[in-house]
Amino acid sequence: MRAVIRITMVAMALILCQSCKDKKENSEEVKSQIEKEVTAKDILGNPDYLAISYGGYRAVTREIQPTLDELKEDMKILSAMGIKIVRTYNVQLQQASNLLKAIRELKKEDPKFEMYVMLGAWIDCKNAWTGLEPDHFVESEQNEGEIARAVALANEYPEIVKIVAVGNEAMVRWATSYYVQPGVILKWVTHLQQLKQEGKLPKDLWITSSDDFSSWGGGDSSYHTEDLEKLVKAVDYISMHTYAYHNSHYNPEFWLVPEDEEQLPDLAKIEAAMLRSKAFAIAQYDSVTNYLKSLGLNKPIHIGETGWATVSNGHYGPKGSKATDEYKEALYHQHIRKWTNKAGISCFYFEAFNEKWKDAQNKNGSENHFGLFTLDGQAKYALWDLVDQGIFEGLSRNGNPITKTYNGDEEALMKEVQAPPLKKEREVMQ
Repeated sequence: MRAVIRITMVAMALILCQSCKDKKENSEEVKSQIEKEVTAKDILGNPDYLAISYGGYRAVTREIQPTLDELKEDMKILSAMGIKIVRTYNVQLQQASNLLKAIRELKKEDPKFEMYVMLGAWIDCKNAWTGLEPDHFVESEQNEGEIARAVALANEYPEIVKIVAVGNEAMVRWATSYYVQPGVILKWVTHLQQLKQEGKLPKDLWITSSDDFSSWGGGDSSYHTEDLEKLVKAVDYISMHTYAYHNSHYNPEFWLVPEDEEQLPDLAKIEAAMLRSKAFAIAQYDSVTNYLKSLGLNKPIHIGETGWATVSNGHYGPKGSKATDEYKEALYHQHIRKWTNKAGISCFYFEAFNEKWKDAQNKNGSENHFGLFTLDGQAKYALWDLVDQGIFEGLSRNGNPITKTYNGDEEALMKEVQAPPLKKEREVMQ
């Protein structure tokens, strides 16, 4: 009897040892996955790491910051749809630092949760946003502090912050309130690269600036300056913006229905126009590529912003270019994702959620309606298929479950969809 007991105890001990070994191996496997160093080089151009631009502001003013819980619920929603890197714009306010804190907490709660950040540092010229005349040849004294805050956050959250972008549309001349000369961006990019060399920033952190395609040499040759050439060489990659949506008003040749398409049904006219919109974005991307080639450079180029608004009472609405509705946004999102994923280009699609502070005095202004989700968490038409797949089950925004816009009534949605103007009509108006 004792022998049987002894054998049983030995067997139990062996089972327990094996169980402990299995648990240890599983634990080490999870730990290994967590500690695996994912770099910008791994992320950018990788379709397994979808990117998006993110603000998360709910109110008509940025003085009301999204809370930690609100940031967490947004990250869970974006993660569910395959997003793994989000882009922020400034570190003057608490949104970016709180977002990093929220992501770290989500990682602690679930070791498999994966989200990274392209951290934006806002850059201004002297007198920007003051009511005084902006001096585009002198930088704001606030820039130094903004860069210092970005450095501090990149060092505090190295497992999350993989890219720092110096400025947002900070060199393009139509940003009349605040733009600076390329030399200012070059100064701060060089500073950050030097900190990397000195071991004062993570060595695999990538540095860029996120700006309009023209600012990166893709447009007017007046942008082709010596400082821009130096900047192109100094950044780790180019982050360029392209907006066929805005150009449906300002540069509408590609958008208007040509004579040989006039007899097509409206949906066919729209689909043809959206394919031309994709081609417009590709042409701007190629123009930046060609500028780099002219300098003898072969550097990664990714899209820092492109998107399509769903509401507009201005240039892009029913009385303007008729570019604005959820159907066209869905087509553009589909075309852009398909192209960039296949081409190995990261696209920080603009943007995740509607924000109403951007045009606070005009609730139907297009800038408030670029989101793939509404403010209260309704998925726009571009994401209806994901709702059908159930990927948002159990998730909510502002207490609201993730449901479809228009109550999922496609017929009601399509009643607001209009074909672009005919080219000959626009020519008569001009």
